Amino acid sequence: MTNSEGAGPALAQRAGETLGLEHEAEIDGYLATLRERLGKDCLSDFAFSNLYLFRATHAYRYLPGPYPCVAGTAYDGTRHLLPLFDLASAPFHDMRALLAGHDCFFPIAAETAARLDRNRFILSASGDDADYIYPAENFRSYRGELLRKKRNLMQQLLGSTPVHAHFLTPERMNDALQVLEQWMRDKGKAAGEADALPCREALQLSSHFGFESMIYYVDNAPAGFLIAQRLSASVAVMRFAKGNDAYKGIYQYMFHHYCMHTKDIAWINFEQDLGLANFRQTKRSYQPSAMLAKTRVRISA
Repeated sequence: MTNSEGAGPALAQRAGETLGLEHEAEIDGYLATLRERLGKDCLSDFAFSNLYLFRATHAYRYLPGPYPCVAGTAYDGTRHLLPLFDLASAPFHDMRALLAGHDCFFPIAAETAARLDRNRFILSASGDDADYIYPAENFRSYRGELLRKKRNLMQQLLGSTPVHAHFLTPERMNDALQVLEQWMRDKGKAAGEADALPCREALQLSSHFGFESMIYYVDNAPAGFLIAQRLSASVAVMRFAKGNDAYKGIYQYMFHHYCMHTKDIAWINFEQDLGLANFRQTKRSYQPSAMLAKTRVRISA
């Protein structure tokens, strides 16, 4: 990385490249360093696959160079840069130049934010952006009064009909798409709304990205699927979970089954709730042990 005063204008002028699969090895190489350092506190955003699947939603562009970044637009319209380097170790004058034309660096993990000079940077965070993280044991046992309803829903499903789990292979892709289409109808969503398009692409690229994808059948009918991704050896993030509302308890069983068959997983990340009340209620009901803040970092005036 350069430390020269002359780097500023060049950094500010970069237009970047539309994010594509050709950037995967380079970008995920940078993000792997973040994932390793942060452990269970790693943000769900720090994987190339997630950036790629939501590249259209956020208009992601890759900005290579001495301080590589991914530029995009947040759900609220904020123009941000995701730094693929240690922001806290970079020269301030270069960071000021790099941010020209953008509103903030985002998302920044709490560990990095804590090392920034508060006299030079303005830090803020919204609960809408924060990741929910849970002990995997919550889903293995649904132990305790607070999770009793989850346990009961799962047991009622298992007690009423056979439920079978299978790896989501290409031969079962049409069944998964059938579940997705039913989920859209259940939620009253039109084609292209919600996260249907990224989810459909995640199904198609499951093997490419090394996702852990399972599909579940009730009475031999496809009832739900989930797509999980390892952020580290002991941390997994739930990228997508879709179920048919006709099968009460299917979500509780899918999460339970996944955690029971991945005994090396200690933590599950359910990503953010986007400020949506139904998402927030559901994610809180599984009793998270922590919320991982995603800090927005601006240059102080």
